[in-house]
Amino acid sequence: MGLVQALYPRKPYCLVEDWTIFRAEVTEDELQKIHAAGQLPLVLFAHNVRFDSQRRFDVGDWVRSTFAVSFEDGFLFETRNTVYVLCGGGHEKPASLKTIFSFF
Repeated sequence: MGLVQALYPRKPYCLVEDWTIFRAEVTEDELQKIHAAGQLPLVLFAHNVRFDSQRRFDVGDWVRSTFAVSFEDGFLFETRNTVYVLCGGGHEKPASLKTIFSFF
């Protein structure tokens, strides 16, 4: 994971599989608030944690992120606190905020 550590020094990272990126369906006002906070209307849900650099999650756990601050190269999903490395196949789909935050 040298690439992740080089690109995001001192930021924890988490390798995940079986993931979905939810593109939040928000109003223009909500979108402006999200952008004003330095975030994107994207939330990651992964069914399978493969490795967590800070051992916050066990292998096989699920995880739901907060809003992204960047999404690079189709596999580096960054939030304020963590870089999620998307492994294997996954999906991207639109969803309401209510739906996104009702997961677990």
